Amino acid sequence: MSVVARQGFKYSIIGYFGFLIGTISAIFIFPNDFEFYGKLRYILPTAEMLVPFVVLGISYSNVKFFHKVEKDGKKQNMLSLSLLAIFVNFCIFSIVFFILPYIFPKFKNTEAWKIKEVILPMILLLSLCAVFNKYTSNYKRIVVSNIFDNLFPKIANLGAFCLVFYFALSQKIAYAFFFGMFALMLSGYIYYTNRLEKINFDFSTDYFKKDNFWKEFSSYSFFGFLGTFGNYLAINSFMIGEFLGMEENGIYSVLYALISLISIPQLGLFNISAPIISKNLAEGDMDELDRFHKKTSLSLYFLGAVLFSCIMVGFPFLTHFMPKNGLQLQEYTPVIWIWGSAVLIDLATGFNGNIISLSKYYRFNILVMLLLAGLTITLNLYFINHTDLKLMGIALSTAISLSTYNVIKIIFNYIMFKVSPLSIEMIFVSIICTLAITVAIVLPNFANQFINLVYKPAVVLILIFIGNYFTKIFPVEQYLNMKFLKSVLKFK
Repeated sequence: MSVVARQGFKYSIIGYFGFLIGTISAIFIFPNDFEFYGKLRYILPTAEMLVPFVVLGISYSNVKFFHKVEKDGKKQNMLSLSLLAIFVNFCIFSIVFFILPYIFPKFKNTEAWKIKEVILPMILLLSLCAVFNKYTSNYKRIVVSNIFDNLFPKIANLGAFCLVFYFALSQKIAYAFFFGMFALMLSGYIYYTNRLEKINFDFSTDYFKKDNFWKEFSSYSFFGFLGTFGNYLAINSFMIGEFLGMEENGIYSVLYALISLISIPQLGLFNISAPIISKNLAEGDMDELDRFHKKTSLSLYFLGAVLFSCIMVGFPFLTHFMPKNGLQLQEYTPVIWIWGSAVLIDLATGFNGNIISLSKYYRFNILVMLLLAGLTITLNLYFINHTDLKLMGIALSTAISLSTYNVIKIIFNYIMFKVSPLSIEMIFVSIICTLAITVAIVLPNFANQFINLVYKPAVVLILIFIGNYFTKIFPVEQYLNMKFLKSVLKFK
């Protein structure tokens, strides 16, 4: 088994395990106290949203120029100066942060200012982790970094919440635990990097001054910085916490955990498809790229639509098995419909963005990411300030901005590469799933909610399977056999 295969297999296992922890916690634990969970879910996304202003794309340059500095024996020099730049940037960022209230007095009323003692140190920790994460990826070791990035935040959320709700400790102690997990993450990154190759700090600037290498490094970092503004999930968490309250943010986070189930088929897609995309682009084989694009997009859309259909008919009954506040989520069913549909559209576009980012037009991705961020913020402000839709407004904002973002990329790829993810089979998938959902909803409900939770999605699955059997849209038989299951565990 090769190193890449072993790393890929372990990466997937950790990814699904982390996903499972997050989803189960969000459904059966966090609904006990939406408000405190909302506070926890405000801190991390807000810090993640501000991290780019400290990192400024330096982490991406640690990947881009690694082979060049390795060849010249200056890896430690690049890492050292990158870490130093993070500290300098953080000092400047902190000064600006504390000056803002004098320029905008209302800034003191924001939640970010009220819990700055937690958010500011978090920004520094996450910024340093971002550099170590990218730097260690150059050694083709992704498993440990995935443990840090995937499991530690979920353990931090779960542990901090349990300390308050189950052990009746103060929120300050919970925040200390929350922060401690990320401090442990940074310590782990430092230890692991040192294991890969002993860290020897070298803060000399001679190498970067030679041939104005620093300009090339800074230029690439800047483009990397611009490409980090499309995190609409972090933007949503921040704006909901600021304008609608922490309880609404907690509800939003639980709904997101449910909706993210639809995206399970997409996990690891880029790692699998990137080599194939690069090969087709390098050879100019657009016909093969188009075929692969359509096939992958259809598979993602079909599997996502099946999961979405099951969630739709099962969600009202699932709330009966959540903690006492779970029934409160039933009124947010339209949010799941709207938001889930947007995620399905995103799945249907496949690896649209990956094609652009791996081509010579990679800068276009930066423009559409900025558009996504700007449109999300603008629409959120409109729905929050001019309507009473609350979370439904946020869902509409997300659906509009994400769909616009994907449509632009579809058009761009078709014009530039003559490839498209869309196919006629997607229409049949939509019709079959819509009919299956409709039948399951109109069928009578039993008094026992567990029976409803099981039999309604089962009806959906049976009807979709029957519809797919006659239309032959998705080759289910290729995946429901022992030969395929055995092949999953083989790495050659």
